Amino acid sequence: MSSKPVDLYKNYGHFTEEVLKAIRKETYGEDLGQNGWTTVDEYNSFISWLGLVADDHLVEVGSGSGGPALYIARKVGCRVTGIDANEGGIAAATQSAVEAKLTDRLSFRMSDADAPLPFVENAFDALICIDAMNHFLNRLNVLCEWNRILGPGSRALFTDPVLITGPVTNEELALRSSIGRFLFVPPGINEKLIENAGFHLIEAKDASENAALVSGRWHQARQRYRDALLKIEGQEHFEGLQKFFDAVHRLTSERRLSRVVYVVEKPVT
Repeated sequence: MSSKPVDLYKNYGHFTEEVLKAIRKETYGEDLGQNGWTTVDEYNSFISWLGLVADDHLVEVGSGSGGPALYIARKVGCRVTGIDANEGGIAAATQSAVEAKLTDRLSFRMSDADAPLPFVENAFDALICIDAMNHFLNRLNVLCEWNRILGPGSRALFTDPVLITGPVTNEELALRSSIGRFLFVPPGINEKLIENAGFHLIEAKDASENAALVSGRWHQARQRYRDALLKIEGQEHFEGLQKFFDAVHRLTSERRLSRVVYVVEKPVT
């Protein structure tokens, strides 16, 4: 079993190509331009849990190519600021905002979420971070920064897709984390960090089913479009991602790695 690093986000430069659009359609059902394990139905529930309204200013951590931010801006009418460390993602997101003529409500900037964020205190009314928290190694510092930039009474919602809830081999962990830096934690750690960062935990809910479903569909769709993808990715990259998606599907389906969504609130002092 190979655990050679592969770049899941390499295709941001080809994000609008028809083959990738077709794969996202087969993977998610409704294509928001997302790059994680969430479907539109799940994303709508996340929006509801955050209680977003048109006057709000939301920050999305790990905004990727900007599709979900664009979806929220259109659905709710609020302002959205997206941050991501991937230059290709920011470029694709900014272009999408321009094409949608929503630059008055959508903005994107490069920023490392593991570092201090480039925002003043109490700058935002809500925060969302989907399937990216596992990439932030300084998790307590990250949560403290979120607390700093959110206003009193504001909510943050994030998913951790690699909670260790069963026996996992070192090879499986290496393969699951082959797309970048990862932090794996057992149940209970996130709850402690949330409290230590000054948040109140509203809800922690298992969301593994979506990750198992999406990863399986993603693997199958990529296999159907294998020839077209080989022209974009090359043999080694294609096979590496297929092994990654297979590992995600297997580990999550068996609940040896679980995906949990956390909703937290900054207390009003």
